[in-house]
Amino acid sequence: MSNKAVLAELQALREKATGVTESAVASVDGLLVTADTDGARPEALAALAAATLGLGKRTGHEVGMGELREVVVRCGGGHVVVYAIRQEALLVVLGDEGLDVPRLHLDSRPTVERLGELLAGERTSI
Repeated sequence: MSNKAVLAELQALREKATGVTESAVASVDGLLVTADTDGARPEALAALAAATLGLGKRTGHEVGMGELREVVVRCGGGHVVVYAIRQEALLVVLGDEGLDVPRLHLDSRPTVERLGELLAGERTSI
């Protein structure tokens, strides 16, 4: 896996999904893989997204609703959306108030799949 390939996926998602302002990929333990950010601190974003993902997974498990797909946090200035990438990683997307969250979910599915393949390729090449 190349960080350039992961970054290219993040940049393509930003271009495709209206309202996406920043994004990052991290391991489930909060270590940054790469980021497409302008204002957010990438390492802090990765760590907080991992905590969000962990809480979402645990909540879904506790209430018996199956495997986590995403966690959406709506704030006064926009949205934070965290997607699980297989069992090992996450994609966190920041969006402004105009973010079309249902459309983002559709646009992000292929991105999450490709990121999973890229990250899996790194593990098998080690």
